Amino acid sequence: MIRSDLAALPDYVPGVRTQGAVKLSSNESAHGPLPAAVLAMQAAATKLHRYPDFQSTELIDALADHLHLPPSQVAVGCGSSALCQQLVQITCMEASDEVIFPWRSFEGYPIFVQVAGATPRAIPLTTDHRVDLQAMASAVTENTRLIFVCNPNNPTGTVIAMEEFRNFMDSVPDHVVVALDEAYFEYVRTSDTPLAHNLIGEYQNLVGLRTFSKAYGLAGIRIGYAFGSNTVISALKKVAIPFSVNSIAQAGALASLRASEALMERTDEVAGLRNRVAAALDAVESQANFVWIPGEPASTAEQLATQGILVRAFPEGIRVTVTTQTEMNHFLKAWEAIQG
Repeated sequence: MIRSDLAALPDYVPGVRTQGAVKLSSNESAHGPLPAAVLAMQAAATKLHRYPDFQSTELIDALADHLHLPPSQVAVGCGSSALCQQLVQITCMEASDEVIFPWRSFEGYPIFVQVAGATPRAIPLTTDHRVDLQAMASAVTENTRLIFVCNPNNPTGTVIAMEEFRNFMDSVPDHVVVALDEAYFEYVRTSDTPLAHNLIGEYQNLVGLRTFSKAYGLAGIRIGYAFGSNTVISALKKVAIPFSVNSIAQAGALASLRASEALMERTDEVAGLRNRVAAALDAVESQANFVWIPGEPASTAEQLATQGILVRAFPEGIRVTVTTQTEMNHFLKAWEAIQG
């Protein structure tokens, strides 16, 4: 009754949570939604007996204005994760179709590919924990349909340089879609990195992905957006689940988008704290809302948990989400304690 290949499908592992502990195991904001977003969502909640706007018209218009694009080049989805899966659906039809992505990176990539019945091609990071664009370009074959580039990369927080991205795009065939996954875009404080909204006019096969789950504090309502050529965006909308972007999510995202000054204050705070934490731990330089400590074993995470601090352990190291000054002080104190 069930597809036999699902037995080999990896499980998505969310960050652990324990009552009373400081939760630094998920890349979410420690702050609640912006006040304007709370009011907008409360108002939207009075109309939950009605279907949401299927086209998310008001939000897409606002996003298009924000990105300086026509609305036809913008789509919204149930988190950027849903849009990632839709990208696989619109590009892959056969088991031989290949999707390239960096590894380690966002855990959803190989899952989305295998769910669609396509072939995942994971390309190792460089020795300095960066996405290896040269190796990814070299991995392109006649079967390649889609490439995910996570920038900043999750879980390492590293970014790619503008020149290397342009060289990469120039080497990728025009019929291969490249998704620049910018889930942590709002935390970036370097100018030498590609930004999708500045480049999609040059590359018709490039699509940008962003989310309201991180900096905007709306992880619980699941809303993200994609932008690119009319061809790609039109196809994304065709495979979307009807009414998957609910009315509360649309209202919260729209109000958040209009409160950019308050958002910048939050992200500035996190950017300052992450630099302090990275320096204290000799961690990898990050442009996201987390820091990466390579080589740390899972036992380190277990020891931190005994101190009431939850972090995310991977086979290659540990990721620590940067939240508030109070929580970071608790984390650093616990880190010192387990280091002896």
